[in-house]
Amino acid sequence: MIELQHVAKRYGDRGIVEDLCLTVAEGEFCVLLGPSGCGKSTTLRMINRLIPCDSGTIRVGGEDIATIAPEALRRRIGYAIQSIGLFPHWTVADNIATVPRLLKWPEARVRERVGELLQMLRLDPASYGGKYPQQLSGGEQQRVGVARALAADPDLLLMDEPFGAVDPVTRDALQGELAHIHRVTRKTILFVTHDIEEALRLATSIALMNRGRLAQYGPPLEILERPADAFVHEFLGSHGIGLKLLSVRRVSDRMRSGETAEPDAAGEPVAADAPLRDALAAMAARHTDRIPVRDEQGRRVGVIALADLVR
Repeated sequence: MIELQHVAKRYGDRGIVEDLCLTVAEGEFCVLLGPSGCGKSTTLRMINRLIPCDSGTIRVGGEDIATIAPEALRRRIGYAIQSIGLFPHWTVADNIATVPRLLKWPEARVRERVGELLQMLRLDPASYGGKYPQQLSGGEQQRVGVARALAADPDLLLMDEPFGAVDPVTRDALQGELAHIHRVTRKTILFVTHDIEEALRLATSIALMNRGRLAQYGPPLEILERPADAFVHEFLGSHGIGLKLLSVRRVSDRMRSGETAEPDAAGEPVAADAPLRDALAAMAARHTDRIPVRDEQGRRVGVIALADLVR
């Protein structure tokens, strides 16, 4: 889906991106992770042709983006940023409908798509469609920004620290919504953050950058367990590595299928696809060492015990 071959970007004598080679497969949720100034956002802007690369080749869907008109390319790519950038004098519905209308979708199809996206992001279409951005909370505005990025059903979604400006509770909810959207749509997502916990929660693959270069690329668990060098090890942090691993591994990996929990631990089951961290939190809240597990249909399929988290 996305191929970067020996891509570089310089400003004067300063190299922002240096000889970057990266391939993101279709359907991946790839997080560009790294310290401030390492070239993450610059890479995203080059993919969207907001800025040109100085050398190298970028392909999206097999096409060299240098051969595609910038406006045509951007209409094929969803783009969400931290500052959101909603048009203040347009309603929520009109903001979301921006790209579909540029693509001359029939108005009935536009209205249907707007309603579908608002419902997906837990915003009632009847209540929110006619509101203006200034009437929304920060988290609601960010949801509308994500809906607008998804409106034309792009194959690729670029997101540049989209949740950095919202409070922790709202950020947690938005991360959950985005993870749900990825599971449902299987769209390719390239997401920029410097937050390790956010990366571990969302990514199917992580591209860790350092000084404009790719330090390591792979699944979150591989990067945590086998850091490529001292920078990766230090950036991820040796302290608290156990808790980070609980964020990556899933309940389904450790649950005891077919077993049942004791009556005093038979509260709300934890989802089989939830991280082990959520199981640990539920055990602590309920003062138990054993909780039930449910599948996607809500059926109880087993249990997970405290001992399973550390074996």
